[in-house]
Amino acid sequence: MSNTIYQGPIIDAHHHLWDLSLNRHHWLAPTGRGDGLAPLRRNFLVEDYLQQSACANIVATVHAEANWDPADPLGEVEWLDTLARPDGLAARYVAYAALARADVEATLERLAAHSRVAGIREILTWHPDPAKARTADAGMMKSPAWLKGLAALHRHGLSFDLLISPWQLADTLQLATDHPEIRFAVNHCGSPMDRDAEGFARWREGLHALAAADNVVLKISDPVAYDPQWTVESLAAVVNHCIDCFTPSRCMFASDYPVSALHISFEEWLSVFSGIVGSLSDAEKRSIFHDCARDFYQAAV
Repeated sequence: MSNTIYQGPIIDAHHHLWDLSLNRHHWLAPTGRGDGLAPLRRNFLVEDYLQQSACANIVATVHAEANWDPADPLGEVEWLDTLARPDGLAARYVAYAALARADVEATLERLAAHSRVAGIREILTWHPDPAKARTADAGMMKSPAWLKGLAALHRHGLSFDLLISPWQLADTLQLATDHPEIRFAVNHCGSPMDRDAEGFARWREGLHALAAADNVVLKISDPVAYDPQWTVESLAAVVNHCIDCFTPSRCMFASDYPVSALHISFEEWLSVFSGIVGSLSDAEKRSIFHDCARDFYQAAV
């Protein structure tokens, strides 16, 4: 396994920016409980991203919605537009919309009119352990109101980013099968959060089955969120399974910076990932690091 950092062009398919002075990221408000988010409770802006990613040949990035105040779904997009930044940085936005809302069609129409908005993300993570869940609704992906909102994505030329748990991989396969016209991107390796043998098998088998849906791609991003005491070997087990299932043509490298920085630096993640994929062909590496994200998010770089 080579330790040489990949030098080719990279599209970082998933990262975040935020300015806490705007008071729009309520999930980062101090709780007084020492919940482990303290390192994220500062501004992460263009200069921070550029500093951390200086080790990489980043030619473009995709900004994923960062849990901005859901009452203001257009606000994050409008704020991003105000940021002075190099060409390519936040070249595309994955914006937020609550698909079950009665007014979602109007929201999607406004978002789709923006030249940088390529997709939508609504966090759907459900888990039988409430401490690991981001929503209490295990059946959201089967809700008629939510499915009606999802169907509107295709009419507006928008993809959908899925942040889910392994318990939802079968539902995701059904969703993708029922909606072949919609392009889906599964975030963070499908979230292998249960690290015991049964939980890891659930993730492995669910991800393998999901790969049969050719309208789904996979972001290989932030595996350390579920493996904070990571080793190169433990990350390789996840990354290699992702690539084995989806092939290099349907996998994207992404940093999930700054959230990933809770457990790994940008340079460490790029170095480890470069080593894991070191035996792939140049064309396969370029697909993972660049081409898949370019094609999926229509980032012309």
